[in-house]
This record gives sequence, structure tokens and C-alpha cells, in this order.
Amino acid sequence: MLIQKLRLQRGWSQEQLAEVSGVSVRTVQRLERGQPGSPETLKALAAVFDIDDFNRLKEPAVDAPDLRSDLRPDEAFALARVRRVKSFYIHLIEYLVVIPALALINVVTSPSYWWFVWPALGWGIGLAAHGASVFGAVGLFDGAWEKRQVEKYLGRDL
Repeated sequence: MLIQKLRLQRGWSQEQLAEVSGVSVRTVQRLERGQPGSPETLKALAAVFDIDDFNRLKEPAVDAPDLRSDLRPDEAFALARVRRVKSFYIHLIEYLVVIPALALINVVTSPSYWWFVWPALGWGIGLAAHGASVFGAVGLFDGAWEKRQVEKYLGRDL
């Protein structure tokens, strides 16, 4: 499959591709075996590989061109990181536009009950989780944790 070829051209493991694209390792494995993926998953992978049309990822890798192989792995990871940060800031701007609009609608239509607080709270929790994942505030089960656990299991405590 084209996804596997593009991943191998960059020297990435399935885990690394999953990390930079935001999809699970299991999803990467299924896609590489030829199973279909959701449009959202294919769009995330297309963004990582810098492909405009995510439908190209459905094509077999037989005659696939070398797409963005001029990027070194560290550059590709930096690019993916910048895209994740950009995604968070877009999410934040959406929140800062929509919630005040909901508050205004709430004040105009029913000022006695402030219902806009509930979407603000729910979305705010999601936004905080997004920020924590992007900026690494919660590194409980990240790659460093996995490495520490493997080293601990092998008796090579760092």
C-alpha cells in the first residue's frame, strides 16, 4: 500500500507515523494491510505526507511517485509538530469566536438562564485536553514512558 511505502521512504516506524499523524498504531497497521480507512484518517495521513488529495492514499504503491522524500525525518517530525500546534490554535480561535456568540444569543433570547455555560465548559475541557496533548503537558503514556518501562523490564534502569 502507498502508506507503507511513504512511511518506509522516510524511515519511520508505524509508531512514529501514528504519533505524527494523530491516529492509532492499530489503524496504521490496518491501512498498510489494505483495509479501508475513514476520510478523517486518510486526511490526517495525507497532511503528514504533504499530499493534496487524500484519495491517492487508497491507490496501490506500485507506481506511486516519491512524494516529499526530500525531507529528513527530523524535518518531517518538526513539520508535523508545527501542524499540531497550528491545529490547536485554530481550535482555540474557534472556541473564542463561538462561545461569545453563544453567550450573546443566550443573553438576547433567555437572560434568566445561562445555558451557554454548558457548551463552554464541555468544549473548554476538550480544548484543554487538546492543548495538553499538543504541548506535552500530560506525558503519562507517551514514547518516553514506553521507553522507561521497557528499560525497567529489561533491568536496565536509567
